[in-house]
Amino acid sequence: MARMFLRSLLLPLIFVLALAPWSHGLNQGQVKPSPLAAASTTVQYHGGRLLTKPNGINVYLIWYGGFSQKDISSITDLFASFTGPGPHQGPSVSTWWRTISTYKDKAGKPVSSTVRLVKQVGDVYSSGKTLKRAQIANFVKSNIDGKIFPSDSNGIYFVLTAKDVTVERFCMGSCGFHESITIGAMARVVFAHIGDPTVQCPGLCAWPYALPAYGPPGQALVAPNGIGADGMIINIATLLAGAASNPFKTGYFQGDALAPLEAVTACPGIFGAGAYPGYPGTLLVDKMSKASYNAYGANGRKFLLPAMWDLISLNCKVTA
Repeated sequence: MARMFLRSLLLPLIFVLALAPWSHGLNQGQVKPSPLAAASTTVQYHGGRLLTKPNGINVYLIWYGGFSQKDISSITDLFASFTGPGPHQGPSVSTWWRTISTYKDKAGKPVSSTVRLVKQVGDVYSSGKTLKRAQIANFVKSNIDGKIFPSDSNGIYFVLTAKDVTVERFCMGSCGFHESITIGAMARVVFAHIGDPTVQCPGLCAWPYALPAYGPPGQALVAPNGIGADGMIINIATLLAGAASNPFKTGYFQGDALAPLEAVTACPGIFGAGAYPGYPGTLLVDKMSKASYNAYGANGRKFLLPAMWDLISLNCKVTA
């Protein structure tokens, strides 16, 4: 999972370097924009279980380390945005998620159409500030074993780590990952890790709101909710779609099962129309803050969500 996720996030940097000296995503005159298209031919179904229960995907959050209330509110508002478009007309988090309905299991059941935040807990550095991936799984298991969270077969347990927490392979081999663990005798649940990239790797895990450390000169876009929060939101959306449609590595993906391209990672670096490597595409821009975004959310939020592979049109789609 980690290799796949990094591959999708590295592509903007790799191609920018290859096409130098044009500036990072802003010098559009030197490269002709291409239509929304995936790096792969299609995402294929491999016959396994998806998260399809009609009552929705239940999300459980573990906040590991110290987070500002502003960042917590931004991320919880993301999950509150799946139930409806809110007061704004236009692209929204809920319309973005509609594309996942094209992903169906062998019985014809689509991935759950709604996502809801059920419960969240904090963990103030109980295992220090340097973590192994196995510890991420243990945090989830201990919360379930301790009856803090239920064992939920249609849930996703997100472990979110603060900017001062180092996680094995984070910012080196991935910007996040999703996996599954066994609870009890037979139950298997899905979990994911996303870290705050503000300090460790904003140019990798918060692009296009930060520039890669070794890329050509350019200008990063303004983040509506802050670089760290918006980087995490992009990565949460990526892993949410991947975990829902490929929870046990037997669902929808393209390529190697150990390093697959999934629903979103099949559309690397695409956030709007006219996207090409190093340029995220045409986005909405807030008149006051100049922040770039492509979806409206709950409580007046504005978010940037990655394109998702649409199995009907066989193309990358940002909003349905």
